[in-house]
This record gives sequence, structure tokens and C-alpha cells, in this order.
Amino acid sequence: MVWYPFGGGWGPKGAGFAMWKRFFTSATAAAAVFGACLQVQATDMSTRVPAKAPAYVPYAPVPYFNWSGLYFGLNGGGGWGRSSHTDANFGNATGEFGVSGGLIGGTLGFNYQVGSWVWGLEGDLDWAKIHGNSGPIGGVQYDSYLQWLGTVRGRVGFAFDRFLPYVTGGLAVGDVKGTITSPPVTILSGTNTQAGWTLGAGVEYAFTPSLSAKAEYLYVDLGSSTPVPGDSVELKSHVVRGGLNWRFNWDGPRRY
Repeated sequence: MVWYPFGGGWGPKGAGFAMWKRFFTSATAAAAVFGACLQVQATDMSTRVPAKAPAYVPYAPVPYFNWSGLYFGLNGGGGWGRSSHTDANFGNATGEFGVSGGLIGGTLGFNYQVGSWVWGLEGDLDWAKIHGNSGPIGGVQYDSYLQWLGTVRGRVGFAFDRFLPYVTGGLAVGDVKGTITSPPVTILSGTNTQAGWTLGAGVEYAFTPSLSAKAEYLYVDLGSSTPVPGDSVELKSHVVRGGLNWRFNWDGPRRY
């Protein structure tokens, strides 16, 4: 009888040999299976295609509309306001009376844009027919006419791409006519080119890189003039008009 370790106990020699043979056979098979698994895993890792990195998309800045450039256009609208006569010839003072009418003309200007701020200079010259009268005072009647109006103004706006709100102000010059009549007879009549000032605001929208439309309001004060010797005439008006401008697109339609 022989004692065998690993739980064999006491037994004949042949039984111990058979047990050890089974043990080594099982261990060899397990090692072979483990090695085959490692080889398959290594082969799979060596043949696997690495994932591609996402394609690079360059940054595309968002363009904005560029208002810079020289432009010209047409404008037209209406005006209303107040006038008065102080006449030393007949010793009359009319007090204020209403005047109203229309005007139409041309525009020339230049804009320069820095960031969202738009700085500009604009001039216009309009034919006008704005008229009113005092009614009879002491047997005579006083009439006031604005026959043409020109302005030279600075403009400052803040652009929201194609939309441009702005404020404007500067010099105003107009042809003021005054008459003293005893209807139907004209007693005295004369005209005078009078300088004053104007202040207002507006909005402009660009439909294309070159074509834009605007709407604006101007307050015009031409002060006092004497178209008829001895008769001092004051004229102040509110002007509302629209316009179309064509801009020479020197710098391209958009900047970044």
C-alpha cells in the first residue's frame, strides 16, 4: 500500500499513476485553450481598423451688411407748420397761422461704417409748395410760402445688419416768400433766401447691396426774414418724407 497526496489516500501503486495522468492531461488541455484565446484576441486587435477622426470644418464668420459708400436718391413728402408776419408798413402783427404743402427733390450723401456705427453726411434740395395765410387783418391779408428747401446734415446711425435707425441735424436753407394783399390786388410781394437749422430722425432699410428705402422726420426752423421790406416773416415747419437711395458699392456688400 502507498499514501498519495492531493486527496489520494492509501491505495495500490497503479491507481496513483492513473490519477496523476488525468491531472496532467486536464492541465495541458486548459493551457492550450487559454493560449488559443490569447492568440485570437491578439489577431483581432492587430487587424482592427482605427476609427477616423471627424472631418475638420473651418470656422465661417457671420457676415453683416456694409453701409459704407457714396449714394444718391430721390425723396418726397409733406410739411406743415406755423408762420407769422410783423408788418411795420401797416402796423399789423398776424400772430401764428398754419402752413402746409408738399415737397419733392434729390439727395446726395456718404456713409462710413465702423463696427455697427454708421457716420454720414447728407445733403438734399427739394422743390416745395408749403403755403398759408393769415386771413383778413385790417383790410389786408398776409401770405407765407416756402418755395424750396435745402439741408446739409450729419447723420449718425446704429446698424442692425440691413436696418439702420439714425438721428440727423444741421443746416437748413429755404426760399421764403411773403405777400401783402388786399384781395384780389397784391400790394407788396418779395422773396428771401433764409438760413436756419434742422433736427430729426429716421430709419433706412437696404433691400439689396445698392438699393435702400428710408423714412424720416425733420423739424425745420428758418427763423425770421424780411422778403418784403418792413414785413418780418417767421416760418417753422415739420417735414415727413420718404426716399429711395442708390449706393455705389465700392467695398462689397458685406464685411466680417
